[in-house]
This record gives sequence, C-alpha cells and structure tokens, in this order.
Amino acid sequence: MLLRPQLGVATWTFGDLPLADIARRVAALAYDGVTVRGDLARLTAVTTRTILADHALQLFALTPMNVDLAHPDTAVRQQAQDHYIHLLDFAAEAGSPLVVIQPYLGRTQPLATPTEEIAWLVTALGHLADEAQQRNLRLAFGVRNRYETHLINTGAAAQDLLEMVGRDNVGLTLSAFHMNIEEQDAATTIRQAGDRLLLYHMADSNRQAIGHGHIKLGAHLWALEDASYAGPMIMECLPPGSDPVTAVADDSARTLLETYLHECRRWF
Repeated sequence: MLLRPQLGVATWTFGDLPLADIARRVAALAYDGVTVRGDLARLTAVTTRTILADHALQLFALTPMNVDLAHPDTAVRQQAQDHYIHLLDFAAEAGSPLVVIQPYLGRTQPLATPTEEIAWLVTALGHLADEAQQRNLRLAFGVRNRYETHLINTGAAAQDLLEMVGRDNVGLTLSAFHMNIEEQDAATTIRQAGDRLLLYHMADSNRQAIGHGHIKLGAHLWALEDASYAGPMIMECLPPGSDPVTAVADDSARTLLETYLHECRRWF
C-alpha cells in the first residue's frame, strides 16, 4: 500500500534568499522539511536549526557548495575536502543525519584521465565516509546527468562507485529529472538501488512541476515502495533560465517556483 511520503524542498532553488524567508514560504505550502545548501559563510548550525524549528520544518539533508573532489590539482581537492568536513560538523550540530556529496557541476570533460579522477573521488569519499561515521552521519552521492558533469551519470555507475568506496554509511541520491535523461528505465534503477537509496529528488522531465512533463510519477512511487525507501521526496523544480548551480532569483521566478511547489504538493 502506497503511503504519502514526507515532502521536502531543496532550498537552493529559491536562489539567494535568506533561509528564514525560504522556510516561511515552504511552511506556508504545507511541506514537511527542506534540504539546505551548506553556505557556511552565511549560515550556522544553530541558526539553521532555530529557523527550521520556528516553522516546524525538518532538516532532511545538507547539500554542498560547488566544490571539486576529483580535480587534478591537489590544492583544489583539499579545499573541497575541507568544505565537506566543515559540512559534516555543521550537519552533526544541526541535527541532519545526511550529507549529500556531488561531483563538480559545470565540468563536463575530464581534466586528467577518467581513471585518475574516479580514483581521486573514491579516495575522497572513503575519507569523508570515515569522518561521517565518527559523527554518526551518512553520505549520499548525487547522480547527475552528462550535461552537468562527466562523472557518474547513471545508477549503475554510482553502484560501482559505492563498491569501490566500500563503506556502509555511503548511499545514493537519485533524481527523477536526471534519470529521465540517463536511464532507460528509471523505475528499475530505483529498485536496483534498494536500501542504498538515501534521498530521492523529484522534478518533471522539463524540471518543472509534476505533470508539466512526461515522467510517470506512479511508476516512481511503486518503485520507491519496492525499494523500501523510507526517506523524503524532495522537490527540486527550477524556474526557466536557471542553471544547475544558480537558480533564477527575481520575484517573478520565485512566484513561479512557488506555483510549481503548490502544484506538486497537490499530488499527495
């Protein structure tokens, strides 16, 4: 029997808006929680926890800024590692059990050999997984399409990555939008992820609200049940003109985004 999932919103889709304003809007739309981008220059764990509690919202996960764990330059990789370590500390203090790891968005070609870049990524993920374990946290690697990154574009490739990392506290983030581009059968990909699926994102095939494209939501919901997925469904819609890193941030774009979120919420 399909039950209503917990519903969340990715806060980065609102652009450069203070978290308090985003939380107020998300709560007014009757969502259960959010994933928060870990902009450590603007947010603290205490402030984040307080703002979300004031609006009765859960913190489902923290997502990173755009950093590169697989860059040939050791200094760039170290900077990325340092960001994630700070994000783990933030997550532990803020009460989020999950931190999303993602490839660098916007780099669609390797700067070294693919084998070297995968090796750097595996090393980094292993180190971060050990750090996360010390804080009783889990990591979820985000699978993105080829137009955003050249690294790990399919569920099968992500499963291979997890085998190489070899840590029990590392799983996957799958997105309906990205799977629509890369997978022959998204529902099968969800089922094959099984208990490694820690976070699921929804936007339709055109990254608008559910029903604006051609993704069959029902097939995804049945697959999520078969995979025994107990996590939230995170809405990650974008207004036109946005890119994978920076959402359009003017008032008209935010109004349209809220319309999308209202429409998505009505499906449940």
